[in-house]
Amino acid sequence: MRNLNNKTILVTGGAGFIGSHLCERLLANGNEVLCLDNFFTGSKENVRHLLNNPHFELLRHDITIPLFVEVDQIYNLACPASPLSYQYNAVKTIKCSTIGMINILGLAKRTKARILQASTSEIYGDPKEHPQKEDYWGNVNPIGIRSCYDEGKRVAETLCMDYHRMNGVDIKIIRIFNTYGPHMDSYDGRVVSNFIVQALKNEDLTIYGDGSQTRSFQYIDDLINGMIKMMEVDNFIGPVNLGNPEEVSIKELAEEILSLIPESKSKIVYRKLPSDDPKQRKPDISLAREKLNWEPKIKLKDGLKKTIEYFRQII
Repeated sequence: MRNLNNKTILVTGGAGFIGSHLCERLLANGNEVLCLDNFFTGSKENVRHLLNNPHFELLRHDITIPLFVEVDQIYNLACPASPLSYQYNAVKTIKCSTIGMINILGLAKRTKARILQASTSEIYGDPKEHPQKEDYWGNVNPIGIRSCYDEGKRVAETLCMDYHRMNGVDIKIIRIFNTYGPHMDSYDGRVVSNFIVQALKNEDLTIYGDGSQTRSFQYIDDLINGMIKMMEVDNFIGPVNLGNPEEVSIKELAEEILSLIPESKSKIVYRKLPSDDPKQRKPDISLAREKLNWEPKIKLKDGLKKTIEYFRQII
């Protein structure tokens, strides 16, 4: 018998890297899960092991087209998140965060579902404040090649707040910092997957710039814990940073990955830094600690070992 308190939950972008892990966890917690994806960057392989679960349903759909389903909660993760993917069709990317966001908020309004919007650290742009707190408004180039994603996510946050203020929609906003782990796409251009794939193939590890730029890397399990805590907490809508406050330079990351793949013959090479690439990225997570009793637990080395093992199996 299933607990009647368990919910029907829609995960948009559910076949993607983060979405597939979230679907697994929500099912393990006893919920009905409707996984929606247009498979632009998501992959059926990420959720194939869930297809025989009677409480899981997979739907091919694009959120820029209205959707009519009955749900209790919505996690909106639909949007390409790596620069290679979101710059491939910039107009489509910003449509996802505007037209798509309006459609999903309309669904939440009609069904009275609580909705969690997966926003991003990219809304801080190339920050002039370090570390970044939620009340920092950011330093984003509105006409740059990254703006389809950065500004799209900023508009999505605006839409969430306006639907909340005008229509009483029950919203949650999280800002996700760099996340890594199994189910990452091998070729989506993100730095962790790039370095691991290059090292396993004995190709040179490509660093853009001098490698001194920093990021904060959280393992996927820590993020999923934070997302579910945020969805379940009352009287707090965010935005809240979910990320690892441990800052690592790109050069240090490359060296760490090479040390964990000792058989690799790869070397580190340097290329020109792309335009608008942030120099520093580090979350202030004091709000997440206070409101959610959350902080990342998995050390970078431990998370990288699990991620390397995943890529060994698929390459």
